[in-house]
Amino acid sequence: MVLFKTKFTFQKRVKLAQTLWLLSWVSVLVGCLTFGLGIFLKVQLWIHNEVMDNTMAHAVPNTVITAGLVGVLLGLFASKSSQDSLDMAKYPRWKSLMLPYFFFSILSCLLCFTALFLSIVMRGSLEESLKVGLRNGIRFYKDTDTPGRCYQKRTMDKLQMDFQCCGNNHYKDWFEVQWISNRYLDFSSKEVKDRIKSNVDGKYLMDSVPFSCCNPSSPRPCIQNQITNNTAHYSYTYQTDELNIWVRGCREALLSYYTGIMATNGAAVTLFFLLQ
Repeated sequence: MVLFKTKFTFQKRVKLAQTLWLLSWVSVLVGCLTFGLGIFLKVQLWIHNEVMDNTMAHAVPNTVITAGLVGVLLGLFASKSSQDSLDMAKYPRWKSLMLPYFFFSILSCLLCFTALFLSIVMRGSLEESLKVGLRNGIRFYKDTDTPGRCYQKRTMDKLQMDFQCCGNNHYKDWFEVQWISNRYLDFSSKEVKDRIKSNVDGKYLMDSVPFSCCNPSSPRPCIQNQITNNTAHYSYTYQTDELNIWVRGCREALLSYYTGIMATNGAAVTLFFLLQ
């Protein structure tokens, strides 16, 4: 913003215009990068929307996308005005747009600041959203015939295989819910009856996990059933042997993944903020 009037020689005016033109195009490129990273984060949040309790976390990519888009438009405007400033016949038409451009630049900086602020404060909200969403995903895993929940099994299996995780906090979360549908249980079997009767809520609980928790890199066939029963498997000690299932919880895995993306977004937004 101009504080005092000053005079430039033609050579200095050319150098200033060229410098501003170059910085404007750098700003456009960084704005495109910021916009793309915001879109990427938005898509990733949308992909795992079924294991989230709310959509508050989408405020981060929405702000980043807006900041990037505004930055690209401002950069294009600045590059054109810098180029035309060398032509005295073209420059006067830009003078009336300088004040609005200045205020939009301030708006762009505020959007960048807001995006950085949200990236920090939304981490706790994202963690809580994943905690509740994953807990519901595990609880509704068996409801493949229930409208609105029929894709929960596929979602949880794909999530656990892609992120090499198991359960919400850890694999033992599967021990606390009946994740096998009643349609696949033989209620005439004594074992099934005993398991149901031994539980207060009348559920079929067992110390096992879905196949998607198995670690394919393990040389031993996956032990996903009777995990805590040492006598059920040959040469196996639950307390000391390394389990061949994923032991990291999916909440930790997803939170780490999204935190990394938000950190990258934050770096791009910071660079864009400095350019502005």
